[in-house]
Amino acid sequence: MVEITPYRLETKYSDKRHPDEVIFSNKLEDDLKRRDFTINSMAYSPSKGQLIDPFGGIKDISEMLIRAVGNPRDRLKEDALRILRAVRLGTTLGFRIDSELKNVIHETAHSLDKISIERINDEFVKIVMAKNPMEGVQTLNNMSVLKHILPELEEGIGVEQNGDHIYHVWEHNLRALQHSADRNWPLHVRLGALLHDVGKPKTRFWSKEKNDWTFYGHDVVGAKMAAKIMARLHFSKKISDIVTKLVRYHLFFSDVDKITLSAVRRIVRNVGPENVWDLMKVRACDRIGMGRPKETPYRLRKYEAMIEEAMRSPTSVGMLKIDGAKIMAVTQETPGPRIGWILHALLEEALENPEKNEEMFLMKRTGELSALSDNELKTIGEKGKGKKEEIESKEIAEIRKRHWVK
Repeated sequence: MVEITPYRLETKYSDKRHPDEVIFSNKLEDDLKRRDFTINSMAYSPSKGQLIDPFGGIKDISEMLIRAVGNPRDRLKEDALRILRAVRLGTTLGFRIDSELKNVIHETAHSLDKISIERINDEFVKIVMAKNPMEGVQTLNNMSVLKHILPELEEGIGVEQNGDHIYHVWEHNLRALQHSADRNWPLHVRLGALLHDVGKPKTRFWSKEKNDWTFYGHDVVGAKMAAKIMARLHFSKKISDIVTKLVRYHLFFSDVDKITLSAVRRIVRNVGPENVWDLMKVRACDRIGMGRPKETPYRLRKYEAMIEEAMRSPTSVGMLKIDGAKIMAVTQETPGPRIGWILHALLEEALENPEKNEEMFLMKRTGELSALSDNELKTIGEKGKGKKEEIESKEIAEIRKRHWVK
């Protein structure tokens, strides 16, 4: 993309976002001196074969330095977003930030409160998508910027975890993010990795029985926090929903000899078949963030095989080989709650025995269920669903009890 503009000067920025007045000039130097950083304030004349560099941008590039044009305080007053841009450029280019500029950023970080969330989101996403996002987020924290964007993440600083973790919550989350970048995974996976344990500081509790810290329910609390964070930063509903699900269900099971297909099917149903592989990626980030080695090939193959097998079985009413229209055609039922009760009753049976997800069996069973009264049908559906959830909850609780950090 090429942008074309006349040379121009700008007056003061009262709102820290837009100039109060733009004055056109016939001098290139006038235009260059209003730029943000020296590496962005150079010009080249093809006809003359001349590089114009009045502020030492070439030297700063050679020294890998982000330095403001002129007085850094003036430049940040003109546009507070330059606070984030400095960190973003430093992160994406691998440059360090000039000490004077760094000090001014630290003092004026609160000015970001006057910047639109959309502009902040754009710069923050670029930091997260950099090759070394861990360094970028650490820089945001070191210069008092992060608390104006994602203060919830800072709550993990200094929060010690249990014995299986060698890092505090803060560093664990950042290392999980970095692993997602090392694997070049997409934005929603990186955000899921960064926020997966955001709920831990609010749920930390000292267990006398275990003589250690516990974080029961941090997945649920973290998902609620993630939803609010994503909404506050104006992410799209689609990516917000995915990230929230990844945080909510990141406590995937670690013992392939104990996990059941029933539990795997529930995971697939909860996150959706289209997101389950991304959930596995967040789980890998979680594990690497603990300082543990990567999954062994056997363990990874076992997980993948179980997920694939589970995805061949129905995990939602919509995956049954019968739908509401067919039920009404077979039973002459009219639209209403009975159709839903029948569908859920059929789903419960198919979840217990996937071989029953065949149209002939489902249609026959539909006829039997349709003959029941409202109370009988409702009772069977709710009882079956309640029993299934109770069994699965006990399975999950037992697994987490033996491997509670996961």
